[in-house]
Amino acid sequence: MEQKDSSETRGAQVLQSAMQASEIRSRWAWVEPAVWTDRMLSALEQGVKGDVWFSLIDKVYRPKNLSAAAKKVIANKGAPGVDHVTVKQYAEFQDRYLERLSETLRESTYAPKAIKRRYIPKPGSAETRPLGIPCVGDRVVQTALRNVIEPIFEHEFHENSFGFRPGRGSKDALRAVDKSLKEGFLYVVDADIRKFFDTISHKILMKRVEEHIADSRVLSLIRNFLNQEVMEDAGTWTPEEGTPQGAVISPLLANIYLNPLDHLIAREGHRMIRYADDSVIVCRSLDEAHAALELLRRWCEEQGLSLHPEKTRIANLNEVAEGFDFLGYRFQQTRAKRIRRWAGKKASNKLRDVVRPITRRTNGHSLETIIARLNPILRGWFEYFKHGTPSGMRAMDCWVRKRLRSLLKGRQKRRGISTGLDHFRWPNRFFAKLGLFSLAQAQENAR
Repeated sequence: MEQKDSSETRGAQVLQSAMQASEIRSRWAWVEPAVWTDRMLSALEQGVKGDVWFSLIDKVYRPKNLSAAAKKVIANKGAPGVDHVTVKQYAEFQDRYLERLSETLRESTYAPKAIKRRYIPKPGSAETRPLGIPCVGDRVVQTALRNVIEPIFEHEFHENSFGFRPGRGSKDALRAVDKSLKEGFLYVVDADIRKFFDTISHKILMKRVEEHIADSRVLSLIRNFLNQEVMEDAGTWTPEEGTPQGAVISPLLANIYLNPLDHLIAREGHRMIRYADDSVIVCRSLDEAHAALELLRRWCEEQGLSLHPEKTRIANLNEVAEGFDFLGYRFQQTRAKRIRRWAGKKASNKLRDVVRPITRRTNGHSLETIIARLNPILRGWFEYFKHGTPSGMRAMDCWVRKRLRSLLKGRQKRRGISTGLDHFRWPNRFFAKLGLFSLAQAQENAR
């Protein structure tokens, strides 16, 4: 009888253990299974000794992890780096490339190639944004490295951090802002860290990484990526600070760098909503907003960062004309004391910049072909801004149709932009019949 009871007890314990493992796996469903076993996930949740992880490099160069990383990189496509190897070429000879990567990582002879730097325009600004393009092979190694270390830090990140994190995104951050404003947090610290990705201190960053990782070979690999040479028209140079925008590992390193700020702001009783280096602190009073801004400024100075003096400000949404931009949206309170949001000026101008070349009068394609090119662009823009005010959607629809009417007018050898009479020649239903995507109609259908 005792033997039977003992057997039933062991069976119940095994069942309970299996259920716990299943629940943990469910909570961490996004992790790479080639790296994170049930045992490792249990250790992650229960905590390892000193909260420091050892012996991780073997998981980075594990063939299954490299293969999974290559699959992600190939799916993301992207431009070739300084070695001119394209994603398509890498995929064709993938086995050979991955075998070599695994060998060099295992023998500690792997060295990343230089990053190709390009400059892209900043919407609504005369400034440009530096973009780093690593080689495909280096992107594979960075993805494999991220597969290993991301869960360790994800376990520590604050709930109000939304950028480049599994299961979170810009729409979650926007919902958090909208909810806070409707709860009465109408004084907003609109913060802008000047050249954040270019001014991250390597020393401070590595100190943060070392708080949870003690594998010297993994730490050396991260340093190698931070110290990658940069190749541009002026020549090749080695950065002493910053992490390149465009590198796979950069968003995670940025979140590691800013994570102490998230927790500091929360401990001081403030509510900050952050998406990578874009953030707002929502407050109930002007005094609270000033205190939060001073706290933020002081922390940035201590960490080798600085706030942009012109772009950082306090917005008082109790004032009807006052508002702020966050992640493309414009937030403002109406005279009826209701919070409204719509596509901001920069986002709207960016869409117009994309539409203009397609709708030029010199475009010789048929109207059907032009509309077929416009529709995916308009659908994508709508999907992100569909929670904006209907008036904004209607205004953008009018502008797109105006461009098309001007194009048609030009084909009739008539000069000038479209006028009122052109609305009768080519009414809205004319474009609807040809299948032109309507932002306002799509929003109405969604509501």
